[in-house]
Amino acid sequence: MPTPSMEDYIEQIYNLIETKGYARVSDIAEALMVHPSSVTKMVQKLDKDEYLNYEKYRGLVLTSRGKKIGERLVFRHELLEEFLEIIGVDKEKIYEDVEGIEHHLSWNSIDRIGDLVNYFKSDKKRVDKLRQIHIDNEK
Repeated sequence: MPTPSMEDYIEQIYNLIETKGYARVSDIAEALMVHPSSVTKMVQKLDKDEYLNYEKYRGLVLTSRGKKIGERLVFRHELLEEFLEIIGVDKEKIYEDVEGIEHHLSWNSIDRIGDLVNYFKSDKKRVDKLRQIHIDNEK
């Protein structure tokens, strides 16, 4: 299993490839706000661990294993964003909060959060009732 740091890189590489069609070391460094040399070291480790194929000066592609993990990581990230939005977390705090918690939850917890998100999404009245509870509690 990849470490939390490796997960951040895989997720970012996956997102870049999905949006731009490719991921360069400079793009990854910019997105993660790290030095390109740090990206190169991590990319080499991800290549060694068979999450991606990397050729110096030629770029990189995710392996099927890396792509599968990337998809799961993006799903986890988006699910947690949706969950925090449903429960009323301020929009400007959601991304930072997700970044802070996503690596600390088991996949079982992620699945249960998914169940809860589906429960709220299946009946808009549930979300409205939760929002009313927030309003009542702020009084």
